[in-house]
Amino acid sequence: MLVTAELVRDFVNTYDVEADADDLGTPSELGVWLRERALAGSRDRATDDDLATAIALREGLRAALRRRPGASPPELPRLPLTVVIGTRPGLVPVAGGVPGALARIAAAATDSSWERLKVCSEDTCQWAFIDASKNRSRSWCSMRVCGNRTKTRAYRARKQGSRRLQPSNTDTV
Repeated sequence: MLVTAELVRDFVNTYDVEADADDLGTPSELGVWLRERALAGSRDRATDDDLATAIALREGLRAALRRRPGASPPELPRLPLTVVIGTRPGLVPVAGGVPGALARIAAAATDSSWERLKVCSEDTCQWAFIDASKNRSRSWCSMRVCGNRTKTRAYRARKQGSRRLQPSNTDTV
């Protein structure tokens, strides 16, 4: 099974905002995705309701990872979880099958690695990533792509603004 931060990141990234491509387009695709990560058994089959729950969970997690000040917390679907107190309190699924697998993903989001998970601040991207920087200040999934796009847009906007302030050669005094 994947490390919790990687699991949540990979789950959120099953929908590519920029390409409008969804790896979880059908219940069977959801089932395959969960089985490939050892979250569901070979006999577990996802239903349309499971798919709707998975998409609501995924988009709720994406919204929460945006961490926008003042935004209301996202509505997450009800999942079969219980609190277990041991050496460290945690959430564990109380059901098996696909609902239990989705509950495991939700429980993984409560891990201490949550602080390192982010969503790219480039609005057209929204790709989830793990911020491994020392001060947790990373804003983009990739500096080469999204960071460059954002900085180039800001540069062009500044350049455009400075052109408007300069008098043209045709201005008369």
